[in-house]
Amino acid sequence: MAEDTDDDSKTEDPTGKRLADARDKGQVPKSQEFSHLFVLGASLVLILMVLPWSFGRISVSLLPFIEQPHAIIMDGGGLENVLRDLVTSVVISMAVPLIMLVVAVVLASVVQVGFLFTTEKVFQFDLSRLNPLPALAQKFSMKNLVEFLKSLAKLVIVSIVIYIMLRPLWGSVDHFIAMSMIDIVKETQHLSAKIIFAVLLVLLVLGGADYLYQRFSFMKQMRMTKQEVKEEFKQAEGDPLIKGKIRQLRMERARNRMMGNIPTADVVVTNPTHYAVALKYDPALMGAPTVVAKGVDHLAMRIREIAEENDVPLIANPALARALYASAEVNEEIPADHYKAVAEIISYVFKMKRKPIPR
Repeated sequence: MAEDTDDDSKTEDPTGKRLADARDKGQVPKSQEFSHLFVLGASLVLILMVLPWSFGRISVSLLPFIEQPHAIIMDGGGLENVLRDLVTSVVISMAVPLIMLVVAVVLASVVQVGFLFTTEKVFQFDLSRLNPLPALAQKFSMKNLVEFLKSLAKLVIVSIVIYIMLRPLWGSVDHFIAMSMIDIVKETQHLSAKIIFAVLLVLLVLGGADYLYQRFSFMKQMRMTKQEVKEEFKQAEGDPLIKGKIRQLRMERARNRMMGNIPTADVVVTNPTHYAVALKYDPALMGAPTVVAKGVDHLAMRIREIAEENDVPLIANPALARALYASAEVNEEIPADHYKAVAEIISYVFKMKRKPIPR
């Protein structure tokens, strides 16, 4: 009952950190059907291409022993050389299929979860694993029951496919009697390839469905409670990288808000190239002109561009622009030291716009 309640409380999707931690521990959604699919595909390539090459290579190595055994030099290391060549040929011919099967298993894992190497389960020793009761209970868990039913369904489906492929041959077995050994091998090779290809298509569908199920089950298992999300967020805030990213986002938002204030400014005082300070003055609401935006170099150029686009006057006064930039922050009134210089500019701008000149 407690487990049901705990599962019900996990209403939040897993965070990126939780999924990354699970991956570091080797916990990833993975379908065994894909491994079977890749191994079967490798087997199809072996039957059609690699095994004929391997058997041909071995046959060539054995040919001297069958057709001309009398020509083999038995003394002076001659036999040793022939046997060495034969063993080398057999090893190479058998190694290629084995390597292909190993590569197929590795590819099946890489395709699903990418390159993943973890020592979490290798070096972690858990004494609870020595207790047979939890392991016995796990054997009869719902998860294992589902896996058993899936395996049973796969076995039934694959058996039906093989039956359908072999059924037409039951009435024509006699024709194998009159065939030569080479023809029988070729016929068997062709039939095996057809069966494997048909089973391959079935496993492709089953593997895709099983992977979707495994991913759904994994994401459900990784879900978090609201409290877990809050705790993880608190821990993440202590990370300098996270703090830096948050600070950067806040600065960008503040800058965007500042740039949005420029169209409402009454004037922009410029250097004229390196500094720009946008001022706004409403006598009814403000005791003194207020800085609504400021910037240097690239940001100053952008402030001037937005001001020109919105018909905000640009007044070149290098000394005043530098002084205002250094002494006043955005959304703050200008210092009293600059009242006189700014008042002259505001009066000029208001007169130009035919607005009432503030007194």
